[in-house]
Amino acid sequence: MAQKTEECKSLVVVKIRGTVRAQKETRETLEFLHLVHTNHAVLIDSRAAYKGMLQRVNSYITYGEPTKETVALMLQKRARLAGEKKLTDEYIQKIGYKSIDDLADAIVSCKVQYQKLPDVEPRFKLHPPSKGYKGKVKKGFNSGGEAGYRGEAINDLVKRMV
Repeated sequence: MAQKTEECKSLVVVKIRGTVRAQKETRETLEFLHLVHTNHAVLIDSRAAYKGMLQRVNSYITYGEPTKETVALMLQKRARLAGEKKLTDEYIQKIGYKSIDDLADAIVSCKVQYQKLPDVEPRFKLHPPSKGYKGKVKKGFNSGGEAGYRGEAINDLVKRMV
């Protein structure tokens, strides 16, 4: 039988709720995703293992597909190297890319995993969104809240948080 191969997509995952009363499995899954604190974000791809993790912590995060511009903005303003140093053009050229836009394009098209780059912090520490969240963080995005899958609408939220 031929398996249906799904196109690889890049995802931005943002933690929007605290985990004081969360189940142990939920807290462990958030740690595996490097989402320990509220308003932290990670860039992952859409493979099956990650999708299962996202389903488990669906009520504590929001996620969706970013555009190249959003990823470039996150890399430029919030990406950190080991030792809390900013991501520089010298580092980007050292790993084989011409500019931040080239690296962002490679991340969005799943040619490279951001977490696998050498000497890079896997998470982005973001600000709370300017003008706050539009809905309640305990409700799903489709029912007027903020949690869960939001597709392309993640770009607006991330731009307000950077």
